Amino acid sequence: MSSGRFDLSGRTALVTGAARGLGRAIALALAEAGADVALGLRDVSRNEGLADEIRALGRRALPLQMDVAELDQIEPAVAATVDELGALDLLVNNAGGGAGHVPVEEVSLEAFERVVNVNLRGALFACQAAFAPMRERGFGRIVNVSSQAGIIALPGEAVYCMAKAGLSHLTRCLAVEWGPYGITANAVAPTFIHTPGTERGLSNPAFRADVEERIAALHRIGEPDEVAGAVVFLCSPAASLITGETLVIDGGWTIR
Repeated sequence: MSSGRFDLSGRTALVTGAARGLGRAIALALAEAGADVALGLRDVSRNEGLADEIRALGRRALPLQMDVAELDQIEPAVAATVDELGALDLLVNNAGGGAGHVPVEEVSLEAFERVVNVNLRGALFACQAAFAPMRERGFGRIVNVSSQAGIIALPGEAVYCMAKAGLSHLTRCLAVEWGPYGITANAVAPTFIHTPGTERGLSNPAFRADVEERIAALHRIGEPDEVAGAVVFLCSPAASLITGETLVIDGGWTIR
């Protein structure tokens, strides 16, 4: 198999939640593979130089105001991607987040709606907005960033677990409905990864030791590039016959 099987030259991607952590790593990895990248940002004024890094790789970058919790920002961001970059081939729904450690009996409606809106509702409507331009081209690659939390139960994280499980199942539904249009849909489900979002929890020695022990095979925290590489693969020609799958990237946690 030639290295060109992983080449994304000529493709245009949109990555939500691209400002930091996994989103930032995914955006850079897609650009390194040859794609132009639109950056969906909760605050477009704070892209922290990411667009410049992508341009330095010789690719086009387009920072966009796109807080996926605000439905009225989704369609304009997708439309701007198509208008300014010429197409939308690859959609990575990375934006997400939890509500902290909250027992089920204490979950508020506000917290429930906040977690579901950013992790599941936003992804659904981003996919919906991307459908028309992908169908028109007869090609699309959707990668949803789920979590191992969608497979296992994490105490105090019921709503987050539920939302990520829903995202993985939405991925299956998209694969079945949109396959006839040349669109594949897959998900990745990472374990704990070194990002700004996990920094606080992992700074607690006892919590970190427990996490590393539960990552049964490798016993270490993951790095953003280890997830970004899987996303590039799922967007690439090498994965052209893969759809409806959730690729678990957990160092062995969930096989235990």
